[in-house]
Amino acid sequence: MDLMPASLAFVLAAACAGLMGYAIQRGGTCTVAAVEELVQKRSARRLLGMAEAALWVAGGLVLAQALHLLPHLPAAYAVSAWTVAGGALLGLGAWINRACVFGAIARLGNGEWAYAATPLGFYLGCLSVGWFPAPRPRPLAQVSPVLQASALLALAFAAWAAWRLLRPAWHLTRIEGRTGWVRRLAAAVWEPHAATCVIGITFVVLMLLAGTWAYTDTLAAAAHGMATSLATQLILLLVLYAGGVLGGWTAGRLRGVAPSPGQLLRCLAGGLLMGWGSLLIPGSNDGMILVGMPLLRGYAWVGFGTMCLVIAAALVLPQALRRVRPIFTF
Repeated sequence: MDLMPASLAFVLAAACAGLMGYAIQRGGTCTVAAVEELVQKRSARRLLGMAEAALWVAGGLVLAQALHLLPHLPAAYAVSAWTVAGGALLGLGAWINRACVFGAIARLGNGEWAYAATPLGFYLGCLSVGWFPAPRPRPLAQVSPVLQASALLALAFAAWAAWRLLRPAWHLTRIEGRTGWVRRLAAAVWEPHAATCVIGITFVVLMLLAGTWAYTDTLAAAAHGMATSLATQLILLLVLYAGGVLGGWTAGRLRGVAPSPGQLLRCLAGGLLMGWGSLLIPGSNDGMILVGMPLLRGYAWVGFGTMCLVIAAALVLPQALRRVRPIFTF
């Protein structure tokens, strides 16, 4: 913000938030979909895409540190049994919702209006998390090893990033010749793996312009009145969702589907559980993937791992019970 007028910085930040929402929708980014792909298709393509998004954030933070542009980052937190409980609630809520907090944006961008109840449920979960007799997560006074990386690592990341961005375009020109490669490249950008890279890059730029920002943190701040710039964060949140809707419209997926009471209740309940889980960890899967995990913070890895395990168990258990039931039929 100090390097340019605040109004210009905000416009650029809003553009990044909109592009992030667009990429989430076009890439179908969702932890539930990623775990389902791993369980049912034995493919880790979507999970590896999320890992690369975290890698882009980590590399971006190393570059920002080398250029003395790094903003204030959230504290690390101690790992406890409540971290695991939060991850379990987050996974259960995502499974009930049939989408994580990323996936809810993608589904809303498809015109599945029931998913408007997901952020409302998340907000209500943040309001009511005091029902849990849990202590406040204990902050740790530690510096991430990522932020202690040398300038040489920053240069290595810059070289890798250039190769990662330019290689697909070069490869397509070899295949397509001089015609058709631009169209093919534009389509490839919105493949799930590439879309998560766009999410990582836009998140870093957004972080440099407007500070650390995960949209679920905005909902939590709104629930507790903790943000000093809540109005700005809420505008970025609306732009993020608008980007998701624009993504659905440009892809021809935007089909307005009137929600049933059951769908609204499911999304509200899923959001509620995810809100509870995010404050126990602390952080939802967007914050863990894009902040905690890139900074190599243990609580984020434990929380996200638990979330994925619970989603996998929820997907596998009904199938296992159906196979076992005939054995006990007399």
